[in-house]
Amino acid sequence: MSERHPERRAINGVLLLDKASGYSSNSSLQKVKRLFRARKAGHTGSLDPVASGLLPVCLGEATKLSSYLLNTDKRYEVRVRLGAETDTADIEGVVTLTRPVPNLTEALIEKILDAFRGEGEQIPPMYSALKHQGQRLYDLARKGVEVDRPPRPITIYALNLLGFDATSIQLDVHCSKGTYIRTLAEDIGRALDCGGHVEVLRRTGVGSLNIAEAFTIDQLETMTPEERDRALLPMDELVNHLPVVEFDEAMTVLICQGNPLFVPQAPTWGWVRLYGRNAGFLGLGEVLEDGRIGPRRMFNRPE
Repeated sequence: MSERHPERRAINGVLLLDKASGYSSNSSLQKVKRLFRARKAGHTGSLDPVASGLLPVCLGEATKLSSYLLNTDKRYEVRVRLGAETDTADIEGVVTLTRPVPNLTEALIEKILDAFRGEGEQIPPMYSALKHQGQRLYDLARKGVEVDRPPRPITIYALNLLGFDATSIQLDVHCSKGTYIRTLAEDIGRALDCGGHVEVLRRTGVGSLNIAEAFTIDQLETMTPEERDRALLPMDELVNHLPVVEFDEAMTVLICQGNPLFVPQAPTWGWVRLYGRNAGFLGLGEVLEDGRIGPRRMFNRPE
């Protein structure tokens, strides 16, 4: 294999990438894949090009776990520019409305924010990857077509005011899966009767994963191959929110052969992480109706 096209490796793990603004999630993913010479790579939910921040990248077998992270909560820091709405609800869109911004005070902003905290509903934006009759909404939006979108339940666990000036507010948002920060920014602007859109957006957390542990592409490019490999997290970090079930040597062989097992003091419902003594992370299982642990997605199959 030539230096220009080095041989790809079967490498497993998770890289916490600090994606730069201005780059798509896919182009950032391809750079990581090239740097690690990985045969297989995928991310756990894209970030808009305008956004920066945490993009967990799965390498090798970890790609089979990426969907489990899509259902976890997220954390963002966002600067909402008030006084204007755009067709995309962010700074890259065309301005569709302008209005004067009211005299902002902390008390006024907190009163508005309080209405968005907790459980609620949100109408997804037209500029999103959701589908309508087989077509992506953003493709329809680019053609000038708007369709009805049913509201979806979301939860805003925390909505903290970090700062503000005459025409913008800075927020820390902790939200459930499926929450569109662009829509939240637009709705807050409308609640202030002046409109608003996302000016700066940064994702700081995905489930228990934190931006503080992430690496930029520039940092990765300055590392040796060995240093890059040490930057990888084990793939079970993607599912560390699931409870653990451990097996002895004999049970490890049985579960890896596909046999559901009764395990003392195991969880009584839901998905679990499976570990074997001296074998490490085996994969994922699910509690069956009769209480046994059934193997569902296995990775490590010791003899």
